[in-house]
Amino acid sequence: MKRNQKDQDHSHRKLARRTLLLGGLQLGFTGALAMRMRFLQVDQADQFRLLAEENRINIRLLAPSRGEIYDRNGNIIAQNSPSYRIVLVPEDAGDVEEVIANLNRLLPLDEEDLERARNEMRRSRPFLPITLADQISWDDISKVAVNAPALPGITPEVGLSRVYPQGPDFAHVVGYVGPVSDYDLSKMEDPDPVLLTPRFQFGKVGFESKQEDSLRGKAGIKRVEVNAAGRVMRELDRREGEPGADMQLTLDADLQSYVQARLGSESAAAVIMDVENGDLRAICSSPSFDPNLFVRGISVADYRALTEDPYRPLANKTVQGTYPPGSTFKMVTALAGLEAGVITPAETTWCPGHLEVSGRRFHCWKRAGHGHVNLLDSLKSSCDVYYYDLAIKVGMDRISEMANRLGLGVRHDLPMSAVAAGLAPNREWKSRTYGQDWLVGDTVNASIGQGYMLASPMQLAVMTARIASGREISPRLVKSINGIEQPSGLGEPLGLNQNHLNHVRKSMYAVSNDRRGTGYRSRIIAEDMRMAGKSGTSQVRNITAAERASGVIRNQDLPWERRDHALYVCYAPYDNPKYAVSVVVEHGGGGSTAAAPIARDVLLQALYGGTPPLEAYPRGDRSKIQAQQERLQREMHQRKESGGSDRA
Repeated sequence: MKRNQKDQDHSHRKLARRTLLLGGLQLGFTGALAMRMRFLQVDQADQFRLLAEENRINIRLLAPSRGEIYDRNGNIIAQNSPSYRIVLVPEDAGDVEEVIANLNRLLPLDEEDLERARNEMRRSRPFLPITLADQISWDDISKVAVNAPALPGITPEVGLSRVYPQGPDFAHVVGYVGPVSDYDLSKMEDPDPVLLTPRFQFGKVGFESKQEDSLRGKAGIKRVEVNAAGRVMRELDRREGEPGADMQLTLDADLQSYVQARLGSESAAAVIMDVENGDLRAICSSPSFDPNLFVRGISVADYRALTEDPYRPLANKTVQGTYPPGSTFKMVTALAGLEAGVITPAETTWCPGHLEVSGRRFHCWKRAGHGHVNLLDSLKSSCDVYYYDLAIKVGMDRISEMANRLGLGVRHDLPMSAVAAGLAPNREWKSRTYGQDWLVGDTVNASIGQGYMLASPMQLAVMTARIASGREISPRLVKSINGIEQPSGLGEPLGLNQNHLNHVRKSMYAVSNDRRGTGYRSRIIAEDMRMAGKSGTSQVRNITAAERASGVIRNQDLPWERRDHALYVCYAPYDNPKYAVSVVVEHGGGGSTAAAPIARDVLLQALYGGTPPLEAYPRGDRSKIQAQQERLQREMHQRKESGGSDRA
């Protein structure tokens, strides 16, 4: 049937629309394809070129140079020393064990180092270099270089390794670095990529750890071209990293060395602090250890020897150790009483040798008692009963508040490991900690630095500096960073009555300079260097009534670990305080016999800036002091000559 003209026109229009639609779709697809091709070939050309080049270019991190540490006079404490080492890149080696065997025939390797390297390979990415041998000679480096074709993946390198030339003298302050462990990485949310480099040295303890971010610096990058076998053909470019910050401490290396030698083989600690600005001039914990042993991983035998030593050489007793302060705390109780107005300096208390409190007898160290004593006599003779009675009058909360004011029971902000806060307890503390009421007997014990009371040698030095200066002195360890001076530790005035401070200072002067003072035998006789001090003896065992009746066992007749701790705090010159000192001798017995002579000697060494003249000592002590000075000078010289290589 023949279609009319109208139907034919309709069909043509319908066909034309379909043709246009189809053509438009084809044109759109072709245009999109062209735009995509342009995007890939022009806009993304650099990206795809980089992807292609990664088949022959490796990017490697350049470890930054670690910041060095100096004493206040510019003497090096921690430095970086060139170190030759042999490294292996596992993915470039092929048969790793065969390559190691070939290297071992050429250069005998330590089995412990090899086992450590294998452990690193198992947990590291195959393209990261693994150290097989460290601190090797130039001759060994030459052997490896000559035989390079037979040792795929093996590369001799020159790096930097941490060295502590002062050896044990600064071990507890500066600490040490060591290889980064899985445990170290587990403590970080987003570790710096350079830390993933095997055997990278990282601050483990002490100042090295606390200032790790500043000392480490920032890694650089280098691009190297490798062939199909993975061997480095050439270095394409390099961007050096940012070295770590150089740190200058407030410590004096010569004084530090002297104090460490003076402490000798005792289990002890000593702190010397500048009263004028809070600078720490010496911080020594004895016995010490050689931090160089830890840099590349200490042996099991060496580490066991340190951990099993009853004198705990790894512990930093200056800030980590806390001890009952004993009678060195009596200045705190005295100031609390004076400020509260419950006593006057001239007011006396009767000491018959004990005080009955709530049906319990609290004894004075002097069994027969001291008779009538005022403030000066109580400190000079260290009468316990005077402070028992005073503490009951003033109350524990006021005593605790005064202790905090003088720096006890407060964690001082120092870049050192395990800085303890100590304890200056009060009623609220005992209720919160033990769920018990505070007893009058607790106050009596605390008044002479026993019971719950705990303080570190660092805190005792701060307390002494604050009494001497009347200011809120804070300890400062960092003198400058990259040459920029750090804030001083000089604080605001304590706000204590000046007359009250003067009475306590006068009483401390009597301790050291009055013939009946407990510290008289360790006095300084140079008129312009006279010191004020206070001895302390803190019990570590209970003395039973039966023992008191039969006679208290002497410290020297007890096992070492049951003897009393010996303490002494002092400052000088009395008229113009320059340095404050605290000394603690663990299980040393009496503070006036074990700790006071050490405190006097190190204080004089600081005041004179070196060996003091014999005229500064009592005449009867001079021959003994001269022999001691000569012996200590020899020991210090030997340690300096050894460069810290000898173990303490």
